[in-house]
Amino acid sequence: MPEGSRAAVTRLAAPPLVPAARAAEDGGDAIAARAVERRAVEAMIWGMPAVNYDLMRQEMLDATDAEPNQVIYWGRPLDWMNQTLTPNPDTLYLMTFFDTHDGPVVIEVPPADDAGSLNGNIVTAWQKPLEDVGLLGVDKGTGVRIAILPPGFDGTAPEGITPVQSDTYGGFALLRANLRSHGPEDVAASVAYGKRVGVYPLSEADDPPETVFVDVQDVLFDSTIRYDSTFFEHLNRVVQEEPWIDRDRAMIDALATLGIVQGEPFKPDAATRSTLDAAAVEAKAYLNHVLERGWGAYFDGTQWRAAAAPALAKAAGEGFMTPDAYPVDLRGTIYTLGFVGIKRLGAGQFYLLALLDEDGAPLDGAATYRLTVPPDVPVEQYWSATVYDRQTHALVRHMDRASRASNAAELARNADGSVDIFFGPVAPEGRETNWVPTDPLRDFEVMFRLYAPTQALFDKTWTLPDIERVD
Repeated sequence: MPEGSRAAVTRLAAPPLVPAARAAEDGGDAIAARAVERRAVEAMIWGMPAVNYDLMRQEMLDATDAEPNQVIYWGRPLDWMNQTLTPNPDTLYLMTFFDTHDGPVVIEVPPADDAGSLNGNIVTAWQKPLEDVGLLGVDKGTGVRIAILPPGFDGTAPEGITPVQSDTYGGFALLRANLRSHGPEDVAASVAYGKRVGVYPLSEADDPPETVFVDVQDVLFDSTIRYDSTFFEHLNRVVQEEPWIDRDRAMIDALATLGIVQGEPFKPDAATRSTLDAAAVEAKAYLNHVLERGWGAYFDGTQWRAAAAPALAKAAGEGFMTPDAYPVDLRGTIYTLGFVGIKRLGAGQFYLLALLDEDGAPLDGAATYRLTVPPDVPVEQYWSATVYDRQTHALVRHMDRASRASNAAELARNADGSVDIFFGPVAPEGRETNWVPTDPLRDFEVMFRLYAPTQALFDKTWTLPDIERVD
């Protein structure tokens, strides 16, 4: 063989010495530590919806007097004391965290009438949609009794009760009692209507026991995501309490690397906890990158995008059963900034999110902005614009109000029917009724909600302009 050819073959066959040398130099402990950090980042992205759920459930157990299969409710429109992710402050919230370990649980929704109505969503511990209820749900306001069946249940539900099969024992229902206005009489009426909801065992459906309601309006209810090693304590709790779902079995070994094994205690040592802290910071940075990269403008040429990524909405609507799609990155991103799952997204409600102003700059809490909502907003119920803290995705702390909505009687309208909403640390003179305060030390984001949207939203004959800086 010619000398040049032999040299070429030798070069092609030579092993990669540098990685092997590094492995020998680092030793097994360093390799294992890097594996823990890599797998922890992926576990955080994958586990976000379940931890999001568990943070709320633990807050219910620790900060309130309520228990599973009872109902917590906020007896007034939400304020900053509710530190869940991007909640709606223009409705009344009721939540029940169900537990079906002892058998199926029924959630009973009353029919809509002159006294009130609601919109609701029922989800698993992984926030997979089970059913939508109320005006915009399966019953379309006629009332319904939903029986949540636990994994492996082989019984039947009596006539008149709609069964839904869950793949987890736990989960929750978010029920939003509609408000005619924020006036005290209308708030009281919505609370009274909400208290007609029932939660009870299927075994007692013929003679249901009285449902327990706990008012948490004055409780600091903080379920914002913790980007540190405590995240994995919540993830471990879910792993211990819930069965493995087939689509997620590939995570069993990955979690074992972190010390999370079904049936075993989770006791990370100081070095592992430090690695988990670092991984949580890395995962947060990546998920924020996905959020900022976005998934396309809803209205061409604007900063508004659908608050739920279309690929995720499609997969969730199909119960994540599509064999060639499992958008875990998008799911993890969405559950850093919101909670619950909607089975019929778009049919009953539609949410738009803006992180930037019309010039592509972050929304600065020290500046003043205007959003002009054009006339004839395509909704049958109401619309709202809400400010959230850009870092926590919760209501901005210590602010008197967080939104302006079309069901606010004092909202001022322009002669052509449009509405100017202002965001900033100080209300523009004469615009107090249309102003949402911001924290001058923090960036913010805006969510525009449309309840019972009509076709003009989807064919985009009606569009929402960008938020413009006006100071």
